[in-house]
Amino acid sequence: MRTFNNIASLIKNKRSAHPRGLSQTQLSNLLGYKNGQFISNVERGLCSIPLKGMQKAVEVLKITPEELREAMLKDYAETLDFYLEEQAQKENQGESASYNLNDLRENFNLSV
Repeated sequence: MRTFNNIASLIKNKRSAHPRGLSQTQLSNLLGYKNGQFISNVERGLCSIPLKGMQKAVEVLKITPEELREAMLKDYAETLDFYLEEQAQKENQGESASYNLNDLRENFNLSV
């Protein structure tokens, strides 16, 4: 399972502390989305802002490159830990666990 908890906290904290007191809807609109549901989903860790839209979020919320990098790397580490734990459990249950590139791509939603 992919996790977005760290980027979610970063976005929520930066939005809440923003001098203009941005609502979820206002931030969504600034990022080019139609309503606040997208930012609500981001802040609950259900999804992340796509990389192509991250630059705008960084500018609007005054997120430093270091803050962004740290949050994203923590999320990837947690996702990888979850994936490896899941594979170890499958092995312990007698299932074949393969650590192939296609599994990693699927779990990390990567394209070649």
